[in-house]
Amino acid sequence: MQAVILAAGESSRFWPLNQRHKSLIKIMGRPLIWYTIESLKKAGIKDIIIVQGPKKDIEEELKDYQPNIKYVIQEEPKGMGDAVRKAQELISGPFFVLHAHKVNVGDYLKPMIKKFKESKTELIFLGIKTDRPWLYGMLELEGDKVKGLVEKPEKGKEPSDIKVIGIYLLPQRFFEYYKRVTEHHYAFEDALDRYVKENEARVVIVEKEPTSYKYLWHLFEINKDLMDSNLSTTCQGKPEIHSTAKISNNTIIEGNVYIGENTKIFEGAVIKGPCYIGDNCVIGNNALIREYTNLENNVLIGAFAEVARSIFQEDIHTHSGYFGDSIFGRGCRLGAGTITANVRIDRGKIKSMVKEEKIETGLNSLGCFMGENTKTGIHCSFMPGVLIGSNCQIGPNSVVLENIEDNTNFYTEIKGIIKKENKKY
Repeated sequence: MQAVILAAGESSRFWPLNQRHKSLIKIMGRPLIWYTIESLKKAGIKDIIIVQGPKKDIEEELKDYQPNIKYVIQEEPKGMGDAVRKAQELISGPFFVLHAHKVNVGDYLKPMIKKFKESKTELIFLGIKTDRPWLYGMLELEGDKVKGLVEKPEKGKEPSDIKVIGIYLLPQRFFEYYKRVTEHHYAFEDALDRYVKENEARVVIVEKEPTSYKYLWHLFEINKDLMDSNLSTTCQGKPEIHSTAKISNNTIIEGNVYIGENTKIFEGAVIKGPCYIGDNCVIGNNALIREYTNLENNVLIGAFAEVARSIFQEDIHTHSGYFGDSIFGRGCRLGAGTITANVRIDRGKIKSMVKEEKIETGLNSLGCFMGENTKTGIHCSFMPGVLIGSNCQIGPNSVVLENIEDNTNFYTEIKGIIKKENKKY
């Protein structure tokens, strides 16, 4: 069997960390799509095709990690059906279709393959119950037989309470049905509906959805899951430190902590795992690196800084400050005294503005998200859930209450007061 991974979208919900496809954000030294590919391979799927955008950023990033992948390009984001059709010439039999963000997809392929073999049915859906059917593609069912697919039905007109999750096992002749539908954003779903009305199809219903990431804050759960599963195997309860790393004698390192090549950790630093610290990093004197922190290569954490449950991409420098439940893009420079507020003063749920819509994150603890190459002056403060664009400059003593667009210079107005000397009598 083959697998087609869809990774050509604009990742618009991932602004400001969408300079590249969202699946290229790194956790523990690997882009997220790498974990999806490895999960496929563990399930026995090794013939993999990736549909990428015209930047070819997926191919460029994976060339050193995954040399045997096939690539096709979707020039414009015209929907899932158009993306799958780009891979048609490389398809030679039954194939899975999935998005790049399904990092543990392999756990779900096995029951689908089993259903495929036992039922001798060529098209297999993956489904799960939902209480909000108007938001999803919903299946019309007779037992486990699929009789139809309705995309975002009106309230009260849903055919069942089982939604499509987004992992499909399709026959090669699916493309015959795709040619028969009108090209539009939901042409893929229309082709599926036409197929199941003329052929037998089945569904595997699961109780838990595959791990995925729609919004930026979903990366924290991905990060936690990956660290729990990978660092526990690598470290087995104790630090795994590369032989070239230099650790000061009075540094405290506890739990599942990975420390990469040529990293330096200075006196008084405390690191409490699980944590990942990549190559050529520097952890300053008396810094505190707390649980589920991910530092990619060439990250400098300054003296007396505290970092908790945050994700730093490559080449980021900080001085003192607090960085909690936050994500920073490549190349950021954070001035001394930078603070990311990660809890509301009333301890309520945090909302974040995404694509002009205020989204309920469901989290009580959430810091900020900062795009690539943004720089902050000293003593900057960021309120919970704010998004800061790429290539910005945030002036000293600024308090950021709302999102800041890319390429913006933002300064809180500071008025100096001149005091005259008191006259002496």
